[in-house]
Parts: sequence; C-alpha cells; structure tokens
Amino acid sequence: MTRERHPWATALLRASIRRSVRGGLEGVWLRGPLPAAGAVLAPNHHSWWDGYVLRELAWWAGADFRVLMTGRQLSRFPFLRRMGALDAREVRDAVRAARAGAWVVVFPEGGVQPAGPLRAAQPGAAWIAQHAGSALVPVALRVVMRGGQCPDAYVRMGMPTDAAGLAPSIDREVAALDAELRAGDPEEPLAGYLRVAAGRASVHERVDWPARLLTRITGDR
Repeated sequence: MTRERHPWATALLRASIRRSVRGGLEGVWLRGPLPAAGAVLAPNHHSWWDGYVLRELAWWAGADFRVLMTGRQLSRFPFLRRMGALDAREVRDAVRAARAGAWVVVFPEGGVQPAGPLRAAQPGAAWIAQHAGSALVPVALRVVMRGGQCPDAYVRMGMPTDAAGLAPSIDREVAALDAELRAGDPEEPLAGYLRVAAGRASVHERVDWPARLLTRITGDR
C-alpha cells in the first residue's frame, strides 16, 4: 500500500463536509438494515445534499465508501477523490472497492433530478454489483423542510434486489418514505427512524429552553 499524500488535507476536507452537514441540516435519519459487507447502494437523486448525507452515514457506520460522479463534476471538484469519489467511467475500480467491502454509491438516474418517481435507471449499479458479487441495495433519500428552520435528511434502506427489480424497488421505498412524511407530525421525527447525525437546531429550539427553565422556576403556566 502507498502512503497517502497530504493526509492533513483529507482530515480538513472531512471536517468541512461534516461541518456542512451539521450546520445545514437539522439531522440525518435512517430506517432499514445496513449492508453487513460490501454493497452497491442505488438511491434516487433529488437533492444537492445526497452525496454528503450518504458519506455521513458511512462515517457513522464505519463503512468504507465510494461514490460515482460524472467526469465533469469530478474535474470541478477533484479533491472529492479524498472522500471516495470515483469517475463514473472507473467502474472496475468500483467493482474492486465493493468486492473489498466498501459501500459503492451509484445514482441510477445519473444526476440530480426533480423530485418524483425515479427517472430512467441506468444499468451501472446493477453491473457493478453483479461483477463484484455484492448486494444491490435500493435506497430512498429525501432532504425536506418540515417543522424546523433547516431541512431534515431521511434515508430509507430497502432489501437487496436484482437488476430487474432495482427501479421498482427504489420507487417503492421512495413512495413509502413520501407517505411517512405526509402522515407524520412535521414537528416530530418520523417514527421508526434512528438519528445518526445531529444537526443545527432551529432558532425556536435554541431560544425555547430559557423560557421552559423560567416556567419551571416560577411555576407560571
């Protein structure tokens, strides 16, 4: 193995990404089983935050991480290679990573799309999973404004599937997550989800505790 050049730069970039997540979101929430070994995660892609959210989830889970990006994106942000980014043409590197135990994120839609049903799914995620001999996991991802000042990120992991079942499985998980968001109290976390990263509290939450303390002391109702 070769030694990493400028490890301080990797540490700095990691701190910057985590600070962005904690400063820009109220939290990251998870439902569903995490892969126990190398896997290809195939999420919908409807938000700028998606890659950061899944990177944060991998840090929380202690999983090695790769994510495929377009060559154009990676040429603009080459430093993201330090966080596991691969050019979408580097599929054999992605296969090796999944085979070695990493989570490899492949967005089947190929880029950020308007929220809604999954757009035409590209075959890359299934191809990588097949050649790596790893699980192909459909993922639903929503970054949404609810009852707080900042958005929440919700991740719903589905059960492993095959190439033919991937798009319907993603659509099913997205529909289930959307239904939970519609039915849930916007000022409460969704039931059944685990908070894996705390983020920025809304202003009303930060200023509310003195009022509650004063009420407790004075007995005012």
